[in-house]
Amino acid sequence: MNVTVSGKTRHYRTVTFDGRANCVQLIEQRLLPHEFKIVSTPDFRATAAAIRDMIVRGAGAIGATAAYGLAQGARAFRGKNPDAFAKHVEVVLEAIKAARPTAVDPVNAMLQVRTHMQAGTSVEEQQALALAAAEEFAHEDAAQCHAIGQHGARLIRAGAKVLTHCNAGWLAFVDVGSATAPMYAAHAAGRKFHVFCDETRPRSQGATLTAWELAQQGISHQVIADNAAGLLFSRNEIDLVIVGSDRTLGRTGEVANKIGTYTKAVLAKRHGVPFYVAIPLLTIDWEMRSGRSIPIEERDGSEVLGAWGVIMDPKAKATRARPARRAYVRVANPTSLAFNPGFDVTPPELITGIITPAGIFKPGELWKRRGVLGGPR
Repeated sequence: MNVTVSGKTRHYRTVTFDGRANCVQLIEQRLLPHEFKIVSTPDFRATAAAIRDMIVRGAGAIGATAAYGLAQGARAFRGKNPDAFAKHVEVVLEAIKAARPTAVDPVNAMLQVRTHMQAGTSVEEQQALALAAAEEFAHEDAAQCHAIGQHGARLIRAGAKVLTHCNAGWLAFVDVGSATAPMYAAHAAGRKFHVFCDETRPRSQGATLTAWELAQQGISHQVIADNAAGLLFSRNEIDLVIVGSDRTLGRTGEVANKIGTYTKAVLAKRHGVPFYVAIPLLTIDWEMRSGRSIPIEERDGSEVLGAWGVIMDPKAKATRARPARRAYVRVANPTSLAFNPGFDVTPPELITGIITPAGIFKPGELWKRRGVLGGPR
């Protein structure tokens, strides 16, 4: 997507790779919307840490980061012994896999890269194939998001009021986004509509990231407190809900997404509002048989007990040379602890449809249509 920084507009992807330096390059999402910065991770462990610490986040973006990270780790190997190389690649894969256990995209991405590597007959050939496969994954992620937009744009009529939760925008993918893809496509077609962005506590990705994206693209929007959605539903102020997913079960249609998604799905069902989930194909888990088996990441309680923001000198405007200072502020009672699950699971009966690059399907249709959705035979 196009980003305007210091009055200059240019196209950016969330994740790219510097082949000469063997570095993964990422938008530092924790600084947004107050500062736009590109950071480099010098080795696969730093890349894994960037995923874990949410420098980069979102299903497709961490999938591409994991793919590049595996290639990065493979390229760093020195030697020609294929057995030693294979063991090294497994260490890299496991380190990156452990960074965010709920999302399935990183694992699928790395397995895809590893499969392509196996066509090589030498360590050097496998290293080259790893980077080529990671690049292909990134390009395919962007292409699939574009296709999601084309299929989903028809759901957004002129004058519609759309609710979205967390950030399933281009920052969460290599480009375009999943939940935002239909919005960007409808906007490009000249349709006017309004988006309500759930703030999405505790990390506030809706308020910081989705709102920033929509502002950059000139789409009408407002940030709302998570608890304000019920009032909007009761007043018929929401026509459509579109969210993303970190793991969607192909056998059952259950959807794991940012904590609070299930709540919005219940509200939408209660008020007869269509609730859609937008996903690229690698977000589908074809193996797992129950949403109860999805590992739910429990994050540090400090995210709930306080908030990150910026402290700005009211007399001095922040600049690229001297940006506003990022700071954590404790909000909750100082002796209290917190429970902080990162995700919840929405059952298929609450979901109107799954928007994919291959079309829009009912949750129960995923397994039947697995042939066109990249599933097992």
